[in-house]
Amino acid sequence: MIRLSDFVKVVFVLAVAMCLPSAHAQQYSEKMFREMRWRMVGPFRGGRTRAAAGVPNQPNVFYIGAVNGGVWKSTDYGRTWMPIFDGEPTQSIGDIAVAPSDPNIVYVGSGEGLQRPDLSVGDGIYRSQDAGKTWTHLHPGLRDGQQIPALAVDPRNPNRLFAAVLGHPYGANTERGIFLSEDGGMSWKKVLYKDENTGGADVQIDPANPQIVYASLWQGRQGPWEDGNDYSGPGGGLFKSTDGGNTWRQLTGGLPNNLVQVHIAIAPSQSSRLYAAFSTTQKSQYGSGKGLGFYRSDDGGETWSNPTDDGRPAMKIGGGDLPMVKVDPQNPDIVYSTSIVTLRSNDGGKTWTSIRGAPGGDDYQNLWINPNDPKILLLVSDQGALVSVNGGETWSTWYNQPTAQMYHVAVTDTYPYRICGGQQESGSVCISSRGNDGAITFRDWHSAGVIEYGYAAPDPLNPDIVYGAGRNEVSKMSWSTGQVQNVTPIPLRQEPYRVERTEPIAFSPVDPHVLYYAANFLFKTTDGGKNWQTISPDLAQKAPGVPASLGALTAKDPDA
Repeated sequence: MIRLSDFVKVVFVLAVAMCLPSAHAQQYSEKMFREMRWRMVGPFRGGRTRAAAGVPNQPNVFYIGAVNGGVWKSTDYGRTWMPIFDGEPTQSIGDIAVAPSDPNIVYVGSGEGLQRPDLSVGDGIYRSQDAGKTWTHLHPGLRDGQQIPALAVDPRNPNRLFAAVLGHPYGANTERGIFLSEDGGMSWKKVLYKDENTGGADVQIDPANPQIVYASLWQGRQGPWEDGNDYSGPGGGLFKSTDGGNTWRQLTGGLPNNLVQVHIAIAPSQSSRLYAAFSTTQKSQYGSGKGLGFYRSDDGGETWSNPTDDGRPAMKIGGGDLPMVKVDPQNPDIVYSTSIVTLRSNDGGKTWTSIRGAPGGDDYQNLWINPNDPKILLLVSDQGALVSVNGGETWSTWYNQPTAQMYHVAVTDTYPYRICGGQQESGSVCISSRGNDGAITFRDWHSAGVIEYGYAAPDPLNPDIVYGAGRNEVSKMSWSTGQVQNVTPIPLRQEPYRVERTEPIAFSPVDPHVLYYAANFLFKTTDGGKNWQTISPDLAQKAPGVPASLGALTAKDPDA
């Protein structure tokens, strides 16, 4: 297992800091900054978005939740999006639910609700009584749940709802499982629970009979490193309640006995028809259906079978996220899966057709279908939100929602200056600080050749060049030619070098000819990456050990 101590990054920062002039050399009065204000510069293209909801009787109205960018609302079929959650203390969103019987009541579950190396966590559940104009942070509101991937509101009672709470990704905690509120989220009752390492993954209410509820539990935790850090097991499963959540029974008929994660979908027009996408303890790979499954039940979950030999509707997307399954509200045989591309079946899951992929999106996260007009679709992906009003024949743009996840920032020494960094799921971007046409538009930002999580380092002596770093790659891009070179000192990812997804790169503030790059060794170049010097010993532990917080979950890990 490849692991890199954060100690390397601390050493790198200290090494660069030692090159800086004394802090006493220059001090600036706060008055110089008093009139400075923040302004939006983009990029105006969507980022990773998990939650999707709409209003059936207002077909122009949609809500989306970015995993780390808050809640956004459109009232014009996705032509424009407005942020409506910026004043809240968290921007990590797992699910949005509009009460079917009162569309003014909107619930938001915070924390993206995924087990992946780049997750963000939230602080409970929020409620709006005026369609998103104002919000109440519910107390206690499951604030220690950290990740809430699913909410289900009773179709007849807007104050009755279930929440699937996944819990702490990096530690054991008891506020996880399936919870029920009957007073609009003011108080909660834990109704389905296994243990401190097993949380709620999904919950769905039968629209024909709200006393029937389906839920899934997911035994899963994350190690505090990046690669190979997922510790999931078969301790969860798929469950059904027929008395409003008071008692539960595990569904096993025809399902594998090593289920790990399950997403459920109920056919609204024939609620005995269920679909499920699931993962098992068998290891899966990107672009493969191995260890995964897509099953169907026609008797309310009592028995299950595999309707297809096509692995695509079960495939996990790039971050390891399981597909979401949605059923046409008026036809139980039309079912969708948000996989690497979005797929649709018109024959009950037997055969599948891809209806949306790249360009403009891959690794799809969720889908909402208008129950009054199933041709109206809201689809969210790692590249934001898209709306279709003709059943997926055409889609709106993702160049109108500045929800990008940007982890690092650097600026060029030019005017107008460029602001550069990696954008998760979309490569990288350098944005001009001003546009020539009265506004900063998508024409004012361009790729910088940096990987999606990477640091950018514009050359202080040559405004035509920008460097980037991540994993064992050091990119060098020329603006004038568009050429990108890999000038890494680590051409092969092998011992003695160990790398993580995000590796720092920076020019010396004392000598702008000197460029530093760090993995578990610190490297230096003075000729633009043609030659590198290794200027440190191995600064990281090859086997840093397993923290006690993971407990027995690492017992079957040969690399732990």
